[in-house]
Amino acid sequence: MAAAREAGKRLAIEGNIAVGKSTFVRVLRKAFPEWSMTLEPVSKWQKVQAAGPHQASPSQSFANLLQMMYQEPSRWSYTFQTYSCLSRLKAQLEPLSVKPLKMWDHVRVFERSIYSDRYVFAKNLFEIGHLAEIEWAIYQDWHTFLQQAFGDQLDIHGFLYLRAPPEICMERLRQRGRPEEKGVQLRYLEQLHTQHEHWLMEKSTEIHSENIRNAPVLLLDVTKDFEDDTNEQGRLMSQVKTFIKTLSGEAVPSASTTAS
Repeated sequence: MAAAREAGKRLAIEGNIAVGKSTFVRVLRKAFPEWSMTLEPVSKWQKVQAAGPHQASPSQSFANLLQMMYQEPSRWSYTFQTYSCLSRLKAQLEPLSVKPLKMWDHVRVFERSIYSDRYVFAKNLFEIGHLAEIEWAIYQDWHTFLQQAFGDQLDIHGFLYLRAPPEICMERLRQRGRPEEKGVQLRYLEQLHTQHEHWLMEKSTEIHSENIRNAPVLLLDVTKDFEDDTNEQGRLMSQVKTFIKTLSGEAVPSASTTAS
């Protein structure tokens, strides 16, 4: 059964664009090699099959939906958020390829989740006018339905919130040079930062799942570049280790856990 298969703890790494999630995953893999890591499916968004194999030549059958969304957000935001959420849903429901020996204390980590898809990115696109009211209503309707239909298979037991000032995220975004993001403005990163704060720290976002609303949050300050700093990496991993021990104990915190 799915519930038995997914015994153990599921964590989601959340945070702004270019805050350092992929780097953080690499550090986590080194520190906790027994954990399972699921990366954000960016490559799927960059190469979406736009037509059946018999309807177009190979050179014309794929589209970069991520780029399309950034270039024409009012046209493609709903399409992108639909596909983004679908790909995240599939990732969260995907069975483990290798079953751990101790399934009950296994840890599975996702780079973002269907919850940030809704409560950060889709919500923000609606509030800045790139999703029409009817699109936002439809998105929320099927998102809530899927949450209810799959139940605890989609639960996240704890969130690892990577936080850095939007200005730092902008610097890192420019450094990594992803072509689709060359038009991203600081104002957009500031909006996403605010959405993360409302959701994970202030708890002022309306959440439509009690389990997710009450899930503990570990705040990790990643303002300092930690990619090549072993001391900083050790500090972050120590906090994660303490957090997962707390989740595995009898007393699970119902409020945010702040680590500086």
